[in-house]
Amino acid sequence: MLDIAEELDRWAVQGRDFAVATVVAVGGSAPRQPGAALAVDRDGTAIGSVSGGCVEGAVYELCQQALDDGTTVRERFGYSDETAFAAGLTCGGVIDILVTPVRADDPARPVLAAALAAASRGRAAALARITEGPAELLGRPLLVHPDGGHEGGLGGHPALDRTAAAETRAMLDAGRTGTLTIGADGSQCGQPLTLLVESSVPPPRMIVFGAIDFAAALVRAGKFLGYHVTVCDARPVFATKARFPDADELVVDWPHRYLATTGVDARTVLCVLTHDAKFDVPLLEAALKLPVAYVGAMGSRRTHLERNDRLREVGVTERELARLHSPIGLDLGARTPEETALSIAAEIVACRRGGSGVPLTGAHTPIHRRATPAAAGRIASAA
Repeated sequence: MLDIAEELDRWAVQGRDFAVATVVAVGGSAPRQPGAALAVDRDGTAIGSVSGGCVEGAVYELCQQALDDGTTVRERFGYSDETAFAAGLTCGGVIDILVTPVRADDPARPVLAAALAAASRGRAAALARITEGPAELLGRPLLVHPDGGHEGGLGGHPALDRTAAAETRAMLDAGRTGTLTIGADGSQCGQPLTLLVESSVPPPRMIVFGAIDFAAALVRAGKFLGYHVTVCDARPVFATKARFPDADELVVDWPHRYLATTGVDARTVLCVLTHDAKFDVPLLEAALKLPVAYVGAMGSRRTHLERNDRLREVGVTERELARLHSPIGLDLGARTPEETALSIAAEIVACRRGGSGVPLTGAHTPIHRRATPAAAGRIASAA
């Protein structure tokens, strides 16, 4: 539900009752991953999606029913070949949906509202809810903060809450959304419990080095993918708001000096478009040693080979050079800045999601891959 937190937070602040249907498990080829949600309020307004359209009508009705009776339910939807009008996934997959009413009389509402407020304001937090276990515990929420503090509870057992909070915090630290199982001993209720953990973390960073026209197009592509985009260039005449109105930050500094002082993590992508050895070499020397998701550098194949030689001369290892995506981007035959930005963005997505970059037509690779820790992003974007 945190993937639609911004709108749901407004609903909660306005005091509106609503029900949320959340994907809690998938099997086979499914269009949405755990955490995807659809919400319906008392007036029948709907936001979000759980299946890309396949079963939305049936889930909409489940939400209305949950609002009426106040009961949390779990339903499974799969492919149906009995009738073309059955509620099923035409892609052949299976999805499990948890439908939770969020009404004024619900004691869990303050916990859910706090989770929505944190996610909509870009604060790190993780929401854990019971998706498999005793019927009376279904949907119970636990909100976990980065310092390990938590709100709410999963069933009146402090030991269970402590165990779940510790496991949930580990997933939050990694920026992961997914399920975890607590064994019968740890659950304190005599049977295993399955929890869906939704992590909300600040958007991943894209740092674009080089204030050129190709960078302006890449900034727009990065924003579209949900990145917090920074443009860095040592030349103040080029790094201006007029040239980069879509950038979240503009930094005038030598690229390697800025990289040494700014924060990066395992989701950060670095795009080096400076195309100038005096900037590229010290920058890439530092970048290739950092635990970031992607490092790409623009230039011709000749430039790439010459740049690699210079990087070896300053001590960059072959293992570190193997991390460099250069020439940057996928082979799309790009010519314009916008086409080049698309090729770079496509390579970043393929790198983060484990894609091959080859056409799906005639290929035998899976269309929907399981998310990996390196691919995890903000719930609202998660790419």
